Amino acid sequence: MRATALPGCLELRPPCMEDERGRFVKVFNRDSYIELGLDTEFREEYYSSSRQGVIRGLHFQVPPAEHTKLVYCVEGTVQDVVVDLRAGSPSFGKHAVVELSADAANMLYIPAGLAHGFCVLSERATMVYKVTSQYSAENDKGILWNSVGIDWAVGNPILSTRDRSHPRLEDFDTPFRFSAEGRT
Repeated sequence: MRATALPGCLELRPPCMEDERGRFVKVFNRDSYIELGLDTEFREEYYSSSRQGVIRGLHFQVPPAEHTKLVYCVEGTVQDVVVDLRAGSPSFGKHAVVELSADAANMLYIPAGLAHGFCVLSERATMVYKVTSQYSAENDKGILWNSVGIDWAVGNPILSTRDRSHPRLEDFDTPFRFSAEGRT
């Protein structure tokens, strides 16, 4: 486990076993997460497949459907980014960047109140997301990918129409509040 610059956001390195057949990775162990004080009540799981140069994000859900995320890359490599949207946080408006890859088998634990996005560095990448709340279209929001000062790995990314239309960080009225435990 490695803490990022954002309180409560952690890079995790799960147990990996390798032999001549390949690799086996234990992504989730409830008891281990509880020992670390992490949320273990995941409600949904998704994956996305994207090509090189794609940026997805910066996404989150607002209350009452906010959620913690656990994200990891099972194919390829991504530049993964989180932005602190929690009012009162010592890192409010700041971001952290972690390279996630299938080879490294690392993961990012993202508490509620952080926006999440990534840029695909490899030819293709498949990302898995475990979340602690169910998808809610009315609570699904984002901030503009280039409004936070992130040094993205690509200058002219492939973006969805939705991701091009999110408000800038400075125009976003955050409903998230920071607590000493790093949770909203």
